[in-house]
Amino acid sequence: MRHPPITRSTLAAALLVLLLLAVAAAVLVPTPQPGADLAACTGRTLTSWTVDPATTAAFARYGDDNTRTDDWTGGDGTHSVRLPDGRTLWLFSDTFLDRVHMPPNSQGAPYSWRTTDTGGTPSLRHNSLVVTNSSGTPERTLTGGTPALPGPFFPDPPGGGWRWPVHATVEPRAPGSADRVVRVLLWNRVPGTGPWAFGIPHGTDVATLSLPDLRLESITPVADQSALADPARRVLYGAALVRDGDWNYAFGSDEPHSSPAGSGYLARVPVGRLADGAAWRYWDGTHWHPDAGKATPVLRGSGRRGVGSAFTVVRDAGTWVLLAMDNAAGAGLRTITGYWACTPHGPWRGPIGRITPPRPAGPDPAHVVVYNPQAHPEFTTPAGLLLSYDVNWLGPPGTPPDPIVNGDVELYRPRFLRIRLTPTGP
Repeated sequence: MRHPPITRSTLAAALLVLLLLAVAAAVLVPTPQPGADLAACTGRTLTSWTVDPATTAAFARYGDDNTRTDDWTGGDGTHSVRLPDGRTLWLFSDTFLDRVHMPPNSQGAPYSWRTTDTGGTPSLRHNSLVVTNSSGTPERTLTGGTPALPGPFFPDPPGGGWRWPVHATVEPRAPGSADRVVRVLLWNRVPGTGPWAFGIPHGTDVATLSLPDLRLESITPVADQSALADPARRVLYGAALVRDGDWNYAFGSDEPHSSPAGSGYLARVPVGRLADGAAWRYWDGTHWHPDAGKATPVLRGSGRRGVGSAFTVVRDAGTWVLLAMDNAAGAGLRTITGYWACTPHGPWRGPIGRITPPRPAGPDPAHVVVYNPQAHPEFTTPAGLLLSYDVNWLGPPGTPPDPIVNGDVELYRPRFLRIRLTPTGP
């Protein structure tokens, strides 16, 4: 049988088809299943915890220090990243500056409170960074603006809104580069009302900081969600960021106000390309897809299961462990639980155990809440994994929280635990 002659146009068409197939294969590929990791994967449960007074006290001393009045007196978010020189960079969302008034004794004034030099309301900025030395002692606060008028370290986006820093990592400036930078995932939010009083999700940005001076070089949008008309369906990434081999796995969540908890989502990015939005791929239930709109939950919020907007993920040997607030009836913002899986996209099993961390005994303890559990694996010791959690005051609807929070510095500062995860078998 004679085949038709191969013309230049026929060859070009064939090469184009092969190229498209190659691109599709690179984009829509099932996740590799590493046999060694799967063999090492066993179930986990939360078995015990103890308070970590040293780390809690370190931030309390720093917040109480009135040597400077343009530094941190309290904040939430509480993410951390170890720097190459042994320092640790702590990232906080809304941050109080100014000073702390400490009465000489407890007679008639049992609590210290935040204030200004003139006794006014302390400054609140949308974000800040705190640098601790290699011994874990906080040494300086990084903000933006000017010394006379400090602003957020990560400036508010044009047109209104703000940025909350979440997880960060140190990675090559580009794949294979010897120059390393800090990459910080930022939640871009815009003002809202009602169920969106804490801001409407807009998208995920990535900031690049130089090393070792921690200078802000750039902020790049990587997962804009503003095209989704329903804010409850928008996913912000960076609640957790875990490196595994040549990949960064970024976990995120939606915020459905019709449910007590949201669903967890997953993206992955090659190491060195976190600030390159074109390199992001989103788990669609079967493949890694370049379209963020194709993402489907890896942990679906339903009943007791779910993640909320703030949770954390760590590797424990060959097992992936996710820690989040417990959504069980009556748990409220009080109790932390967990899930485990053998791959970052699941299936996630759980909940696995519960821990109820201590809350400060403030003037209105019934309304003191716990939220945002965050693991800090760089501080793991034989005593266990370091876990921070934030505390705040959440009173009756319509009651402004700031006077209560500012009136007691025990509130709106991170607290720390050491937790233990015990293997439970396959």
